[in-house]
Amino acid sequence: MFGTESSLSMFLNTLTPKFYVALTGTSSLISGLILIFEWWYFRKYGTSFIEQVSVSHLRPLLGGVDTAAPNNNNSSTNSNGETDSSRQSVSECKVWRNPLNLFRGAEYNRYTWVTGREPLTYYDMNLSAQDHQTFFTCDSDHLRPADAIMQKAWRERNPQARISAAHEALELEDCATAYILLAEEEATTIMEAERLFKQALKAGELCYRRSQTLQHHGTQYEAQHRRDTNVLVYIKRRLAMCSRKLGRTREAVKMMRDLMKEFPLLSMFNIHENLLESLLELQNYADVQAVLAKYDDISLPKSATICYTAALLKARAVSDKFSPEAASRRGLSTAEMNAVEAIHRAVEFNPHVPKYLLEMKSLILPPEHILKRGDSEAIAYAFFHLQHWKRVEGALNLLHCTWEGTFRMIPYPLEKGHLFYPYPICTETADRELLPTVFHEVSVYPKKELPFFILFTAGLCSFTAMLALLTHQFPELMGVFAKAFLSTLFAPLNFIMEKVESILPSSLWHQLTRI
Repeated sequence: MFGTESSLSMFLNTLTPKFYVALTGTSSLISGLILIFEWWYFRKYGTSFIEQVSVSHLRPLLGGVDTAAPNNNNSSTNSNGETDSSRQSVSECKVWRNPLNLFRGAEYNRYTWVTGREPLTYYDMNLSAQDHQTFFTCDSDHLRPADAIMQKAWRERNPQARISAAHEALELEDCATAYILLAEEEATTIMEAERLFKQALKAGELCYRRSQTLQHHGTQYEAQHRRDTNVLVYIKRRLAMCSRKLGRTREAVKMMRDLMKEFPLLSMFNIHENLLESLLELQNYADVQAVLAKYDDISLPKSATICYTAALLKARAVSDKFSPEAASRRGLSTAEMNAVEAIHRAVEFNPHVPKYLLEMKSLILPPEHILKRGDSEAIAYAFFHLQHWKRVEGALNLLHCTWEGTFRMIPYPLEKGHLFYPYPICTETADRELLPTVFHEVSVYPKKELPFFILFTAGLCSFTAMLALLTHQFPELMGVFAKAFLSTLFAPLNFIMEKVESILPSSLWHQLTRI
């Protein structure tokens, strides 16, 4: 053996208990740091850093299969020839303007002044800036000085610079978009915002009538008319929302109905969702049902407002007499079954809403943009509709008893849905951009289990910390255990070397050991 065994034992004998304490303590510290980083990364991004690096960098080098490739078993094709995954990426992961978004100056900024928190993210405000440029500007704005100033104002990031530009435009002429900006961002009360929107309405109607007569004279005039139409619809809708916030709900309902009749093709503004909320405030459930009959159609895009309002109306018919004990004894009646199915349908569309309606999770101010089926849409819906659910006796109790039953029908929501397409994977990422994660924990569905590497590093950290503690308390005993363990670990190596020495000629073995 040429002293191999004796060299090993000599090496082991030179290791002092301090070495074992330092070794185990260092191992525990390093694994603890890895655990902290992995946990932080998982809380922020919803995935393990080590797993992400392994999948994105190491797996291609090792010849792994691309998991992003389409799977024939999990993707179905609809009647238009579109697969589930393509339909999701195009429509369900699209960010939409919140139909009930608040006023920046009169509501969002007041919240900031009181709490010191910013309720809107940069990404959300940047989307709003893009919306304003799309709706309130056109290529011919340079022909009118006031519109040219406002075109630059909508691109400004600094709020004070935008407000100053709006005042500058109003010094030149009555500019509808300048009044809009001041009503949205400078007005500190809803009454002040309403006054500015009324001034914007006068200027907007004048521009709309003028461009309406010239819209067929060329593409430039057609673009001006499209812009003036968007401006007029926006002003009238915000005026209706001011009336709703100031308690003039019937007036708001009339304004919304007139606006939908005057511009029936502008469904992108989703004015019917404003109308539904106002009608629920009036407890005019027959008119709510009439609006749902028109917009809760299989060919139209769904929303949390549509699905949960339909569930509320069905629940209203049975919730005041509903008892889970009685229902378990006699079974559900037809009306109760319809209500439960409507709740299951709504929960499948957006599973985040019930926790806010049942006040299991605290609400924050809704963002200016929402992602359908995501946490942002759930917040926007519950913020305005929680009071309507509370007003219907027993509705929240029925929701509490039945909403979790939805998940038994869709055990794999990311792969296959029951009434809707599979739940989109993109919602968590988009919601983290739309919602202020500093003071709000984004709701994730389906709930993710802790990644393997977090559990592994937690176990490793705990094990090495325990070894370090035992070695520090019982150095002699742990030293004996460590030497015995290392001797056992190197025993197979010694056996292999003995076999090799017995097989090889002595001269060759001498040359190998010298090397």
